[in-house]
Amino acid sequence: MGKLILRRLLVSIFILLAVSVVVFAATLLLPGDPARAILGQQATEERIAALNAELHLDRSPFERYFLWLGGLFVGDFGTSTTTGGPVIELLGDRISSSLVLMLCAAVIAVPVGIAIGIFSALHRGKRRDQVVTWSTLTLAALPEFVIGIALVTLFATSVFRILPAVTMSPPGQQVWELPAQLILPTLTLALVVIPYIIRMMRATMAEVMDSGFVEMARLKGVSERQVIFRHALPHAIGPVAQVVAIQLAWLAGGVVVVEYLFRYPGIGQALIDAVTFRDVQVVQAISIIIAAVYVVVNLLADIAGILANPKLRSAS
Repeated sequence: MGKLILRRLLVSIFILLAVSVVVFAATLLLPGDPARAILGQQATEERIAALNAELHLDRSPFERYFLWLGGLFVGDFGTSTTTGGPVIELLGDRISSSLVLMLCAAVIAVPVGIAIGIFSALHRGKRRDQVVTWSTLTLAALPEFVIGIALVTLFATSVFRILPAVTMSPPGQQVWELPAQLILPTLTLALVVIPYIIRMMRATMAEVMDSGFVEMARLKGVSERQVIFRHALPHAIGPVAQVVAIQLAWLAGGVVVVEYLFRYPGIGQALIDAVTFRDVQVVQAISIIIAAVYVVVNLLADIAGILANPKLRSAS
């Protein structure tokens, strides 16, 4: 088991390094001169040359990549061309805001998805299962912005008008200090993720419930509750952990669209602003942060899957 976990860890590190190369190479192709963007109207040739030297923009792409990569290990993401300050200061509050949003969505989506998936598997072929199946297929077919617009229409504009349509936190106030403005973006992300968790949980749970060891437990007189939660669920949760990880990792990228839709002050909104103003350092930082979240979540899912599988757990 230790070898499997170590192998997954090494693969994850290699993937992150490969992503860093792709991100850095892609941002080199973006138009615009970062030094001129920072200096603005004060951009003289002398000042541009001095700033290029300060930001290492006068060096070769190979050297700049390793300087940038070395800065990542010490938390130095470079200088924003929009604000002229460190990128980490620009993204500090935005990262925490996005993490709060993703955590809220995950806390709702994972238990609800698993619970409904188990419910559907235990009522296979019945009307309840058909309702769950068609509902999940419908939600899975809808993009996140369509779900978000539908929720805004239902709860913020035309029908009930009980929730704010966009996020409007006063300057200096954290977004979670006004919980009502978190509800719609959180529900949007959760409704996008839940259908996939439900469908995978239903499929694996149904397969496990038809297995021989579950039938043997029933023949021995074990209660149905123990059969489900003690025998079937531990064997079904391993494959589901992979789907949960993929969906939670998707939150890191899918949050961009949702944050833009609700004007949520997170990394998604910051990424859109950075692309608009050609702020290369911010684009690089956010891209590598999203990639790191994706890789780390998948690594944790692999470890959870190994620990949940008795064969892999007992492997030497």
